[in-house]
Amino acid sequence: MTATEKPIQLETYNLLRAALALFKKSPDELAEAELQQARTQALNEFKIESRVLNTPEAAAVVISDRELQQAYQEIRGRYDDEAAFFSDLEKNRLDKDSLQAALHRQCKVNTVLELVASRAPTISDADIGIYYHLHPDQFNRPERREVCHIFISVNPDYAENTPEAALSRAQALADKLHKKPHKFADLALKHSECPTALQGGVLGAVPRGTLYHELDAVLFNLKPGEISDVVQSEIGFHILLCKSIHKAETLSLAKATPKIRQLMNDRARRTCQRAWLAGLANPAIVPDIALSPASVQPPESGESE
Repeated sequence: MTATEKPIQLETYNLLRAALALFKKSPDELAEAELQQARTQALNEFKIESRVLNTPEAAAVVISDRELQQAYQEIRGRYDDEAAFFSDLEKNRLDKDSLQAALHRQCKVNTVLELVASRAPTISDADIGIYYHLHPDQFNRPERREVCHIFISVNPDYAENTPEAALSRAQALADKLHKKPHKFADLALKHSECPTALQGGVLGAVPRGTLYHELDAVLFNLKPGEISDVVQSEIGFHILLCKSIHKAETLSLAKATPKIRQLMNDRARRTCQRAWLAGLANPAIVPDIALSPASVQPPESGESE
């Protein structure tokens, strides 16, 4: 029996894929109601795939050994070693041959759907212009500030994080930074209790309303390169650095065009796929997972870290 002739195992693969998509768990970990939902979705997808593979378009598609191997290695590469990989396959009632059979089927379905999507009409400049003028709110960018921070938390259970101690630590850091502002990233890495410490305290470009109200009020009154005094929020004490200011602007049609073209093109491709699938024999509800497989995305369920 060849790698593409194992329908029972392929259904097992579909169930695994559905369980992971719906619940991020393998079938063995699902409650009965969840398992039934996953089975229903897996069966629907399997039927849709079968109809796709029985079309003239599919008859003309050949999946090369290289494509299949790439899909297989994409999954294998998620594991540290062969033992962990094959253990996970066995746990999910799969083996190397049945996985390759499932991937061959999935690659072929993906290729057919990509072929169908390529028939979507080309998006014209006029279409883009109409979209731009009908959706002005999507292209208005509010003022944003590039901000870094150092955070000292308040936790009475730890002597160094009582309100008094935390404020004292934060004030000492602020004093140092006002004298040596170029040390901000170094001091953030050493002292900040926020995960952003690993990136030197970088929070990125934020508009109003993103941060705590107390921080917003201070940040949007800082000049580029200016460092704040200690600011208290409900979770602790902060020191802010305003790195730069991005003024509010309306994105021009020229700048917005690539984004709009991509959005409209993706929408046209999905519409084309849906219409084609609906025209197949015994059309059923088409889940999104079957509509936009731009690349093979096989399931993963217990990979090694």
